Amino acid sequence: MNKGLRRVVKVLGSLMLTTGLLLLTGTAYEAYQSAQDMKSYTPPGRLYEVSGRNMHLYSAGKGSVTVVLASGWGTPNPYVDFSPLYDKLKSHVKIAVYDRFGYGYSDYTEQPRDIDTVVDEVHQLLRKSGQRPPYIMVGHSLGSLETIRYAQMYPDEVAGIVMIDGGSPEYYNTAEMDAPDWYFDSARFLVKTGIARTLLHSDRMMATLVIDPDLVVEPMKKAAISSTLKHAYNDNVMDELHRSKVNADRVLENKQPFSFPLTILTAGSDQPSEGSRAWQADQAEFASWSVQGRQQIVPHAKHYIHNSQPDAVAGAILDMAESTGHK
Repeated sequence: MNKGLRRVVKVLGSLMLTTGLLLLTGTAYEAYQSAQDMKSYTPPGRLYEVSGRNMHLYSAGKGSVTVVLASGWGTPNPYVDFSPLYDKLKSHVKIAVYDRFGYGYSDYTEQPRDIDTVVDEVHQLLRKSGQRPPYIMVGHSLGSLETIRYAQMYPDEVAGIVMIDGGSPEYYNTAEMDAPDWYFDSARFLVKTGIARTLLHSDRMMATLVIDPDLVVEPMKKAAISSTLKHAYNDNVMDELHRSKVNADRVLENKQPFSFPLTILTAGSDQPSEGSRAWQADQAEFASWSVQGRQQIVPHAKHYIHNSQPDAVAGAILDMAESTGHK
């Protein structure tokens, strides 16, 4: 081996050794910090036994109707995610935010994440926690499927539905939802080695990956980070994604026009693309799921409309509560 090649091999060996040591250190750091996180990871609501596991529900407010909020896929902490709405709603209506298994403060489960199982768990949780219908169901993103299926399975319990940029069953029936395995494997690697935690020290990365830190108080910010690192693409969350098309099929099999009002809130894109125009067209058609359906485009909003334009979302919910005689 000549001198130049030996030098290259030596440098590469040193780099590999240094990288390995850094990753081992990061992994140990993440394990320690995760344990510390769990010491203060206290549920803001209460835990209820559902199908042999603990499921979390946060409730607040007053009024004759309960607004049930269903988070979108992969939202690690629904309680924090919906928090910009609380002060705008709870003096007028009751609110109930639930964590599906694998999210927030709920346990993990071995039960498959088919839509009927998920909805049955939500129904059990609402009943055991003492919530009383009629409900205004609010679903964000992929949470639209369980929201509609709930209304199909328990029609007498639903007074109306508000979708927050929620896709229609027709959309999820045809859309390709799965990302490459390497993407999720990479994300879990970043979490395990402490890299993700380091990145989330930046408010800009926090706003991009979790929630805008300016929207929440410090304890909520900490809870959001802990949830993100704890639940990153766990088996329950991934099973939801893999079953999205089958779950949409199940909802479509039972399609009948709802008699109660349905409001579709759609994020208005500042720079429309072909994809966003197709999404808005689907959203307009989604309103036909109810004889009292309507679409409302929210200007200058992002997909998490309840974060970027909470007044618009709260206003739509309160308008529905008033129109159904429950405000």
